[in-house]
Amino acid sequence: MKTNDSLSIPIKQIERFHVALPLVSPFSTSFGTERIKHAILVKVTDVEGNTGWGETSVMENPGYCPETTETAWYVQKKFLIPLLEKKQKEKPLISIGEIIETWESVRGHEFAKAGIESALWALKAEQEKCSLGKIYGATKDKIPTGVSVGILPSIQQLLDRIDNFLQQGYKRIKIKIKPGWDREPVNAIRDAFGDIPLMVDANSAYSLASSDIEALKKLDDFELMMIEQPLRHDDVLAHCKLQKMLNTPICLDESIHSVEQADLALEMGCCQIINIKPGRVGGYRNAILIAEHNPGKVWCGGMLEFGIGRVHNVFLQAREEFRIPGDTSGSNRYFKHDIIDPPITVTREGYIKVPKTPGLGVSVLEDMIIMNSLRTDKTRFATM
Repeated sequence: MKTNDSLSIPIKQIERFHVALPLVSPFSTSFGTERIKHAILVKVTDVEGNTGWGETSVMENPGYCPETTETAWYVQKKFLIPLLEKKQKEKPLISIGEIIETWESVRGHEFAKAGIESALWALKAEQEKCSLGKIYGATKDKIPTGVSVGILPSIQQLLDRIDNFLQQGYKRIKIKIKPGWDREPVNAIRDAFGDIPLMVDANSAYSLASSDIEALKKLDDFELMMIEQPLRHDDVLAHCKLQKMLNTPICLDESIHSVEQADLALEMGCCQIINIKPGRVGGYRNAILIAEHNPGKVWCGGMLEFGIGRVHNVFLQAREEFRIPGDTSGSNRYFKHDIIDPPITVTREGYIKVPKTPGLGVSVLEDMIIMNSLRTDKTRFATM
């Protein structure tokens, strides 16, 4: 990541908001159904009043990863924020890289780290009076985007949902699958919509059992872009074995938590594509490093983010290494009212425009955040 990452003005305080908003429709995967989106929003303010917003977009339960909003809230409060404050006492004008290195004493908790780190990058953009896109190395004016469709009660409902998204302009469709809900819905999609860009996501629902292998092999008939995370999150070797049995590229998601894991998985042939979720890999610096190491083999996934996390992801995908449409989607895909203005929108041609104004490029609706907060806290830093 080639950028000056030093903060030019000391931090004054960090505020956090545990926000919950209802989804416009339930989102079901192989490990459960979400109806309300929870996230921890982080606001960092420097001594001159510049602010940066970030999002810790982890789930309420540990089905996707070990972290939850509860663990992230605790780890940020007990460890990450105190380490950041201590570092600033030692060196008032610190770099974000130094902060990330300081956090290496806390093993794991990638989402917790990424939420604060993203706010620091946004603060850096405010201090420099430039777009966060410039900080992240964005080169595109717009990004193509796809949409993720959860498991639905019937195939007809699935087809109706996909038809609606295609009419909205989305460039790529991803559906969630699990044993018993795989070949039949994919076949129906191909019959209904032809050769649209299509991929499937299993969220670790399969194994190397012969029945599962046969079910996954049958998906080779449909010329899918990829099969995402078919096997256990912690079994990379099994993915190596499975990839040799399939013509369809495997994409890893839950298995990848670091730059090193991404590089190793691709080098070993355990997958051909990496889904980069900045929270899962420890933040945007790591996300950018993975992309730089593997251009064209990465895309940006989603965690049903609020607008703050969503616009951070837009800037990330505006880098040249991201050539596969991601899961960012428009704000109205998930929320009746988002917490930013203007909300993220998708053009009829299937693109999201990349903001150009300084900072996040959108206004954060702090009154709405406060109104929908389940809890808040504030840490004031001792400044010189």
